[in-house]
Amino acid sequence: MDNASGDRTPAFGRFFLPGPTEVRVPVLVAQARPVIGHRGPEIQELMARLQRGLRPVFGTDRPVFVSTSSASGLMEAAIRNGVRRSVLCLVNGAFSGRFSKIAAACGVETDVLEAAWGAAHEPQRVADALAEGGHDAVSVVHSETSTGVLNDLDAIAEVVHGHEDTLLLVDSVTGAGGTPVDADRRALDFVLTGSQKALALPPGLSFGVASERMMARSESLSGKGYYFDLTEHAKHVERLQTPTTPAVSLLYALDEQVGFMATEGLEARFARHRNMAERCWSWVDEVRDRHGLQLSVLAPPGYRSPTVTCIGLPEPLTGPPLVAGMAERGIVIGGGYGKLKATTIRIGHMGDHTLAELEVVLGELEEVLLAQ
Repeated sequence: MDNASGDRTPAFGRFFLPGPTEVRVPVLVAQARPVIGHRGPEIQELMARLQRGLRPVFGTDRPVFVSTSSASGLMEAAIRNGVRRSVLCLVNGAFSGRFSKIAAACGVETDVLEAAWGAAHEPQRVADALAEGGHDAVSVVHSETSTGVLNDLDAIAEVVHGHEDTLLLVDSVTGAGGTPVDADRRALDFVLTGSQKALALPPGLSFGVASERMMARSESLSGKGYYFDLTEHAKHVERLQTPTTPAVSLLYALDEQVGFMATEGLEARFARHRNMAERCWSWVDEVRDRHGLQLSVLAPPGYRSPTVTCIGLPEPLTGPPLVAGMAERGIVIGGGYGKLKATTIRIGHMGDHTLAELEVVLGELEEVLLAQ
């Protein structure tokens, strides 16, 4: 598809994958700035701006660690720096499952508390599991990208904070930038995200915030390796630097984007995400009423992510032909993930997309559904 300039770049607003998300052209262009050294005053000026831009996204006054890695890297950092012996992993989808696999690969005792895919974690079950004792950390995914479930961080944090020596480790990969994280208010011990989701940046960066308790735990542990040692990150962030050579071009993209987000305002950004999510949910009901197609939103009311919606399909519909049908129309949506591949599709309404763009996607999807 030609855009207004006549090249072959697709028009913005037709890429609704649940990550990586679509990136605005000014953010992409920002990466073309000349490379600078990572130990001089120029990087310090850049990192100071990035700190000012990132801290409100996390709802924190604490330093934000910037890592040249995917978010999975900071999931490993969470385990290596936050778990002495045993972690309770709250699993209700593919990415919370990944957190548990990373924990096991790091050699710590890993216990899994499972909820059904499409369900949120019940605080009482978490309380019961912790009452058995022995866990010095709990991992949870804020917004489970594979199912569109938003776990109740307030309730889970309250339960975990009832155990003085237990840290709460949070993956907010499809949360941060699209919904409040409130790291300080919720006293989250470590919360992380990736660049390529609701922050609407190219892949390759991840960001994390550690509480004082988390940093004390990190300082007490050995065997953390080097790259994801948070004590090293903390030393360097004080100097507005990174422990190792950062992806400077991606930092330029981040610099452009945090400025754009500040101009929009976080509350307005969160409201835009909520509006897109609610429109997606109401569309599911409308299609069911108009055509008798028994679509469903997998996540229950009250526990639905504002950044990604997982839509259950009635037989004989399956996800891959619908994704392919949309691709033929020049629109990218997500297929079901893992064991939900055949029975669901996903729409990533996050980043810099608008309600008007989503309406176009939903209109095209309704036609594809009826053609199956």
